[in-house]
Amino acid sequence: MDTAIDFSAIKTRQQTAWASGDYAVIGTTLQIVGESLAEACNLCCDERVLDVAAGNGNASLAAARRGCKVTSTDYVGSLLEHGAARAQAEGLTIDFQLADAEALPFANASFDAVLSTFGAMFAPDQARTATEMLRVCRPGGRIGMANWTPEGFIGQVFKTLGRHLPPPAGLQPPSRWGVVAQLEALFGSSAASIQAKPLVFNFRYRSAAHFIEVFRTWYGPVHKAFAALPPEGALALEQDLTALLQRMNSGGPGTLVVPSEYLEIVVTRR
Repeated sequence: MDTAIDFSAIKTRQQTAWASGDYAVIGTTLQIVGESLAEACNLCCDERVLDVAAGNGNASLAAARRGCKVTSTDYVGSLLEHGAARAQAEGLTIDFQLADAEALPFANASFDAVLSTFGAMFAPDQARTATEMLRVCRPGGRIGMANWTPEGFIGQVFKTLGRHLPPPAGLQPPSRWGVVAQLEALFGSSAASIQAKPLVFNFRYRSAAHFIEVFRTWYGPVHKAFAALPPEGALALEQDLTALLQRMNSGGPGTLVVPSEYLEIVVTRR
């Protein structure tokens, strides 16, 4: 790990980015991922479950629907409020707490399962985040994650953003969490087993223009990228994203269906 990287400053900028749009608009469409992860982790009634970087609570809701005792955490308070409104609407009991994935405010071995769907993977200090998830998971418990892969669509979106706004030098891309070798490096010494299954989530929009409109309005990293670029730079980014979307569209003319690969991961704590 490069000690010259200012993780604290990066995290502050990330927090501002995620709070700048409204991830809940996007996150709600990803609910099926949380349900699949809950089943992959074989969550059981009354188990203690922590959702790390929960966003608006997809994995939290999935766990609560299975009778678990759920704590949902994120460092963006407005997203937790969205999650709480969803839980209230369904009559589910979930404890929502502000928390940093790199410094979880819980005792060792507090949870039977620790989950994260497209959340913890964005914390800048990857090793510290994995260490914290391991620390709060009991021996024999499970760490379940859904992480975008580098080759998949969202991985390509972030590569495209990086060409227009380069990330800080030395910072590992979030999509590294979607690489089995990186998971083994992060969890291997403390894992009895690591299961990683490639799956696909389909983004469904009217068109490439519709997708870009939604993401540049509501998805923090894309919103901030467009805002940071001059008009000609924003136009170039829009053109590159349009080309990517059209290239990966499997829906045919008149609609947009873009498959995005992710890894569904279950780490059994040693």
